This record gives sequence, C-alpha cells and structure tokens, in this order.
Amino acid sequence: MKAKPKATRKRTSQKRAKAFTGVHALLVFPSGEDQKSTLDLMRRFSAAVRYAYNRLLEGQTREDLKRQDGPLCPFFGLNTRYADDAVMKAQALLDSARERGEDPRKVVFGGRRLFETLRRRHLSGKPLKELKREWKEKRQGLLYSRGDKTKGGNLNLRLLVKEGALWLRINLGDGSYAHALIQTKHPNLNALLQRAYASLPYNVELSLKDGKVYATFTWEEEPAPLVATKENGVLALDVNSDPYHLALALVSPDGNLRRHLTLSLEEVDRAPNKGAKELVLWKIAHQVVSLALEHGVAIATERLRYLRKSRRGDGSGRAFRRKQHRFAHASLLRKVHSLAGKRGVQVVEVNPQDTSTIGMLKYAPLLSLSKDVAAAYVIGRRALGFKEKLPKGYGKLLRDERFRDHVQGFYASRAQELRAKRSAESNPYLRRRLSQELERAKRHLSLLSSLQGSPGSQEGSTEGRNFLGAHPWRVLRVGLFLPLLGREVPRDLSPLKPILFGGSWEGWRGGLGPPPGGGPECANVRST
Repeated sequence: MKAKPKATRKRTSQKRAKAFTGVHALLVFPSGEDQKSTLDLMRRFSAAVRYAYNRLLEGQTREDLKRQDGPLCPFFGLNTRYADDAVMKAQALLDSARERGEDPRKVVFGGRRLFETLRRRHLSGKPLKELKREWKEKRQGLLYSRGDKTKGGNLNLRLLVKEGALWLRINLGDGSYAHALIQTKHPNLNALLQRAYASLPYNVELSLKDGKVYATFTWEEEPAPLVATKENGVLALDVNSDPYHLALALVSPDGNLRRHLTLSLEEVDRAPNKGAKELVLWKIAHQVVSLALEHGVAIATERLRYLRKSRRGDGSGRAFRRKQHRFAHASLLRKVHSLAGKRGVQVVEVNPQDTSTIGMLKYAPLLSLSKDVAAAYVIGRRALGFKEKLPKGYGKLLRDERFRDHVQGFYASRAQELRAKRSAESNPYLRRRLSQELERAKRHLSLLSSLQGSPGSQEGSTEGRNFLGAHPWRVLRVGLFLPLLGREVPRDLSPLKPILFGGSWEGWRGGLGPPPGGGPECANVRST
C-alpha cells in the first residue's frame, strides 16, 4: 500500500545545463623552438590568470583588465583575446570558491595538497624533485582559448589539416606562430574534424603533465529535446560508499514511491585501471538513463559538491580512508548528467542538506526501506517540490524532558570518558582520533542545546521561532542513533517505528539506559 505523506509542493523552473563534448590529445612538436615558445606562453598565461584573480578580488572589472592598454597585455605579452580568456578563467575560479563557501583569498594556485606537502619540507632527493616539478607544472602549465564562430573556429589555437595530418597552430601573442602535431585515438576525433572543416567554434585548453603538453578540445552541443520530464515523476539517485552501490527511487508526481532498486558499484572498485573504471561508470550511467527513459521521468540528484578526502595520520583509520578514496560520487553523477542531456532526459539537482538524515528517520522505518533508498526517496521528493514535515511522534519526543535529559547526560558522560581515554593514550594517531570523537560529542551537546528554543522550524529552515530547535532533524539523529540504537549510522531502523507514530520510547525507559550494544563506548560507524 502506497504511503501518502502530507506535503506542500512548489513549482520551480529550471534552466537546462549546457552539454559539452570533448577530445583529449597529445601535442608533438617537431621543432624544439616551437615547444620552448609554447611553454613560455603557457607560463605567461598562467601568471596572467593569477594576476587577474587578485585584481578581481580588489574589485577591478573584466573590461578594464582585458584592454589592449590594460595590465595583462603589456605585462604578460598577451593579445587581447588571450587576456580576456585569462580573466574569464580567473572569474570562474572566483565564482567556484564562493559557491563552495570557501574564502576566495585562500585559493592556492597549483593545488593546496601540493602546497602543504612542500611546506612540510619532509622530502628530499628524487621525491622532492618530482614534487617540485609537479607543482611547477600545475602553476605554470595552462593556456586556454575560447572558440568563436565569427573567427572560423578558434583564432588563437586553430586546427589545421596538412598533408593528411592534424595540426594545432598556436598564436604566440606577438604575431608569430608555433605548430604541433596532434596525436589521439579519441572516439570523438571525427566530430572534431567536422567542426574544423565547417569552421564551427571549439575551445582549446593546453596543460602540462610529466613534461608533455596535452590539448583538450571541447565544444557545446545543442541539447536534445526533452522527452522525459519531472511532470511524470523523477528517478532519484543516491551514491553510497558502504556498501558501495547506487540507490534508486522512482517517485511519482504525487510524491509516492513507485519502485526502488540498487545497482552495485563493486565492479568499479575491482577495475584494474582508470580506463576500465571509466567504462564501468559509463555502463552504469547508461543503465540509469535508460531506466528514466523507460518510465518517462526526470533524473534527480544531489547538487555536485566537493567531498573532503581524509589523509594518513589524521586519525580517520585506514579502512575509512580507503572507502573515501574509491568513492566515485562526482564522476558518476557527471556522466549521468552528460548522458541525460544527450538523450533528452531532464536533470534536477537539489540541495543535499539532511537528505540522508530525513530518509533514515522518516522513510526507512515508515516504509521498511534501507537508509540509502530512503535518502534517494527524499532527494526525489525534494526535486518535485515537496517539503518534509516532522512527524507528530518525533515532535512529542522532543518535548519529553526525560528524553532530553537522558541524551544530554549520555553525551556528557561520553565526553568525560573520551577525555580520560585520550589522556591515557600514548599513540599520537589514536589520540587524534579520540580528540575528533571528543569534538563530535561536544558539537552534539551544543546541538542539543537548541532544543531550549533557538530559531527554527519543523522543516529545518530558519523562518520564525520554534521550541523544537534550529535543526530538529539533526537533533533527532543525535538523540536517537547513538544513545538509543547504539550506532552513529545504524543499519536496522525499524525500532524507530513506534517512536515515529507515537513518540514513545518506553522500550528504553526502564533504566534510562541504551539498548544492548549502545552506550558511550559503542563502536562508531562512519558514513559518506
């Protein structure tokens, strides 16, 4: 029997994302002078991007920076088109940092990981030499030129066919040119040749890696007409690292769950190399898009975001780091988005905030779903415009003073025990892990204090005032999972059903203690 949770719907218009196709190739320079001149141009262009980034932070405009008499052209020996492209690259980096909520002033050109490794000064000899080479290539190995239909494809980096071979003519910015032979067996090569013959625009980006220059050609394709939209419902995706699989939920326009399934991603983990891994991910993307076309529905995913990777020595544990580093979350979603655009399937991206928490607390016990399918269901409902209301049983639970006192006492006791363990631990890595768990316990205590009447609403927004606190879903997760179910991310969520419907936690009230397996010393289960 289908559940029909009450909800409100909000219609929103969505602008279709641009679809790009590309070709990756190696550049071979017959002339050593041409290669030297190209590397010098890449160095100057990279420096211009960094300079433009800092000037944009100061408030200067793109129009002022790209002028012939502006700072970029004379300082770095670039023509106005290269200067404009350098400013565009800088603006893209600035916008990206702001969208991720990062301080734009702390962006590190060349990569923060390499910068931090070099700053530690713990390497010497060949490893240090290789690291410095990689750092130099990242900072100085960039050249980009946008395509322009009015200029016959690309004015600065132009494709030429001579004697049956494909060449790239590189404008060095001073009226002279360098030439490089293009070597590639990319499946989109014929499409690129057709654009070159037809004088259609294509973008070119040169990059430096291991002393070799590579070119990436991209161009925008007209998206296929939409044949599957969210008017018929959505197929929602949730990628999970443990177990490593993709959870799918088919949600009807009225917000009900029609079907759900999972696709294993273990084959991705077993792939012998990067190329084989990419093939498996594309295969899964085709399965997802084909399923959406079969039902005539849109695809709903979480908005792509950066996932922090743990490092050795940070106390996270080897097994957890391995799960993080094999996690192909962004790669798979990008492939699904790209393929959907080409086949006329609408893609709806939603805010990922608290989707897993709401799924575990509400729909996993209500509909007897796994936590991953429940999270996908929440993503699908959010894509359709539904807002999740807090069930009455949970509202009643949050009003229960004995429950609040018990949970706060649990975390206070846990923090005390973690402090004692950390003081007695001599292993610095285990001490770091205990410190992380202690900080987490403190954050949970701080979150529980929001029950005393800080701003918030039952939907988790910040409109109005509500006695349930600023983030009731997060408070419930903190109060129910570890203190009562014995795990930070429990697998069996069925014990929450009586609380969900009636707000009663009688099964645990006897001694005001956790169930078997719970308590401050219970094992923590991490989830990505």
